Amino acid sequence: MAAPKSPASRRKPKPRLRWDAIRLFAMDVDGVLTDGTVRIHSDGTESKGFSILDGMGLVRLRKAGVALAWISGRPSAATTARAQELQIPHLIQGRTDKLVALQELAAQLGVKAGEACYMGDDDIDAPAIAWAGVGVAPRQAMPAALRAARFIPAREAGHGAVREVCEQILAARGQKAAS
Repeated sequence: MAAPKSPASRRKPKPRLRWDAIRLFAMDVDGVLTDGTVRIHSDGTESKGFSILDGMGLVRLRKAGVALAWISGRPSAATTARAQELQIPHLIQGRTDKLVALQELAAQLGVKAGEACYMGDDDIDAPAIAWAGVGVAPRQAMPAALRAARFIPAREAGHGAVREVCEQILAARGQKAAS
């Protein structure tokens, strides 16, 4: 008589990630493109650290024809400056309803859920992560985001995690990753 199967072995396997279907890569900013730290200076201005690795990955994706979007819950001049530098075409700030913002943008671009990749790190990102065909959370994300994610990069947020996602999408398209 065969041993009974454990509950884990009875779970349906998750379908493979369809990186090749991705036409839109949208993400949160703080805690995804940065390490989540916002520095407020004595004059009231703020600064954030953005990874050059992530920036190069995003530039390569944009040049490969993948739509890019940043959806942030808070407005920030530092975010605007970095988005302009990288030529991010869709910058949405001050929106905490990440799922609605993502779905509105996807509809505007004619992108279905299975053609979207969303990366976020907090509770307010979890519904958007779950909706996207490829949902991603950096490894230091909050539990709700991690539960919703189907991919967790090895690198930390603000230190190449976004680049890993970019490389997955480029590789699935048969395009050479960084050399």
